[in-house]
Amino acid sequence: MTKNIEGAPVSAREHLAKHKRIVVKIGTTSLTYPNGQLNLQRIEKVCRVISDLCNQGKEMILVTSGAIAVGADCLGLSERPRDIRGKQAASAVGQAMLMQIYQQFFSLYNKRTAQILLTQDVLDVEVKRMNASNTFNTLLNMGVVPIVNANDTIATDELEEISDNDRLSAHVAVLAGADLLIMLSDIEGLYSADPKAVPDAEFFHEIYEITPELEAMAGGAGSNLGTGGMATKIMAARIALKSDIDTMIALGEEPEVLWQILNSEQVGTLFAAKGR
Repeated sequence: MTKNIEGAPVSAREHLAKHKRIVVKIGTTSLTYPNGQLNLQRIEKVCRVISDLCNQGKEMILVTSGAIAVGADCLGLSERPRDIRGKQAASAVGQAMLMQIYQQFFSLYNKRTAQILLTQDVLDVEVKRMNASNTFNTLLNMGVVPIVNANDTIATDELEEISDNDRLSAHVAVLAGADLLIMLSDIEGLYSADPKAVPDAEFFHEIYEITPELEAMAGGAGSNLGTGGMATKIMAARIALKSDIDTMIALGEEPEVLWQILNSEQVGTLFAAKGR
């Protein structure tokens, strides 16, 4: 059932196909198997779909998790490190490996990539915000796909706005002046309760206002590999909506869902920006 507030448009998805600049965030659980190993088939599909969208004239930015998980696996760790030094070491190892994998897959479709690692001070200092914005604009104008992650080897404060890649992706969308933010997750969208615990939980197709009741529905992280959960996705949606950026939460198991979203199909949960 579609959730509307009084006066909200029924066809909120119709304009999604017109969006040109799009940020796609993919989480660790969408990039890895349950055992922590990289799901190379899915990563290749993500690169293929994003490349195809670029060929359609879209300007695509990819915000990727996974560096710590990849590094932890390479270092022979059974799970994501919990201490700061362990996270920094795993990220330093994993980021290089992850970027190399993306470059290889994107090159199959004749797409160039660039790595951008962000820290909290970029959000806090106006000059740095402007520099980051200029970099995104220049790369996109050159037809390059920016691949973004937090610089975990430097960022150590878990309370920082970029401590999870959901909120990072929203800030990237704002910095880049994006039209749409799509967060690919291990769940297909927002439910009234955890669908694993409550099978008949109601699914929300469209959201037009983030209320305290809505925020109360969000749970915490659902994996020992990732850091995010529905709560951080709601926070990210709030950040994006303040800048009139439409926001989607969708299941990342099949990256082809990006095509479905931009074809205005009824998938995922859309947080519709009022300015749209």
